[in-house]
Amino acid sequence: MADNSNEEYIATGDSGASKTYPIQAGSLKKGMHCVIKGRPCKIIEYSTSKTGKHGHAKAHIVAIDIFTNKKLEELCPTSHNMEAPNLTRAEYSLMDINDEGQLSLLTDDGDVREDLSMPKDDDVAKAIKNGWEAKKELILTVVGAMDEEAVHSVKEASK
Repeated sequence: MADNSNEEYIATGDSGASKTYPIQAGSLKKGMHCVIKGRPCKIIEYSTSKTGKHGHAKAHIVAIDIFTNKKLEELCPTSHNMEAPNLTRAEYSLMDINDEGQLSLLTDDGDVREDLSMPKDDDVAKAIKNGWEAKKELILTVVGAMDEEAVHSVKEASK
């Protein structure tokens, strides 16, 4: 038997799930999500051009980054593959907002998350702040994609 005492095993914490999946550019539609310039985006405008002299119909995609709200565009042959982000959605109860805008959120398991800050979207941030000041019980929806997470919406908890 060989002596294995010098071997080193490195454990990784990755679940193995992919951050994106391939989707044909011709099958995308308005309202779907895709990756443009390495950013997860929601398609707000989609149009196709006819096949030209070189034989490929082109898809013109205008989308908004789901985290920064910046508008991005892509022109791609409809027969080619693009990437689409694997999105996650979770709802948390708002427990506290500190002076720097950091949120304390309660998970369904009873754990506390304190790694998210107020959203960049002014409307959502204003709704959270107004609801918190009015002492309402708020539920925040957190969307995650490609190793980023942000609060996307807020609603009042049903009693």
